[in-house]
Amino acid sequence: MTPSLIRIGRSQSPVVIVDGATGDVDRIVDLAAALAPFPNVARSYYPGVRRVLTAADGPAHDYATGLLQALAPFIGGAFEVDGFDWIEGSFSMVTAAPDTLSPAQRIPHFDSVDPGYLAVLHYLADTPGTAFYRQQATGIERVDAGNRDAFIAAARRDGAQLSGYTNASNAAFERIGLVEGKRDRVVLYQGCLLHSGIIPHDMLRSIDPRAGRLTTNLFIQAHR
Repeated sequence: MTPSLIRIGRSQSPVVIVDGATGDVDRIVDLAAALAPFPNVARSYYPGVRRVLTAADGPAHDYATGLLQALAPFIGGAFEVDGFDWIEGSFSMVTAAPDTLSPAQRIPHFDSVDPGYLAVLHYLADTPGTAFYRQQATGIERVDAGNRDAFIAAARRDGAQLSGYTNASNAAFERIGLVEGKRDRVVLYQGCLLHSGIIPHDMLRSIDPRAGRLTTNLFIQAHR
């Protein structure tokens, strides 16, 4: 594993990048393929399909658990925490065409207003990656309990005006950081940061884990 640390935006929020996270991507893709086809995501803004991992999934669940254990020193050091709990994990693939997105799917999003809620994203295929943003109307790049309503109010207007995926700066959002999605790279960041996957208009939106934009998306709750 080769870790590095970058800082995003005016807040200088930490983002950890770990290359060569497992050295075993082919096996992990095989595990994902064995669980396919993934279900469509109900009651979610995610523009694709996901397979939530549970202990009953055996080797796939063990892989995710082992990955988090291996990343623990980097999580503790970068985010100054003593430990964490695994909240949720899934194999995920973006499959929605740009012209089918709802207004909420067209804009960068946040996962939680809790700065201790962390996202762990493992790229299992080469992709353009993930970008981080600042909302132009409000200047918000980290959503918290105090500014959440202001962000949502502006985001409703933004989503109605935009089309397709947000892949770069536009009238509503300024891109303030980028992590390229390299195979077997992990990126760790606080879920309160505004972020969005970079989804080119002509990207292959396959539901086959061996061909599509396959990632492992893990969410953890850090504690001191």
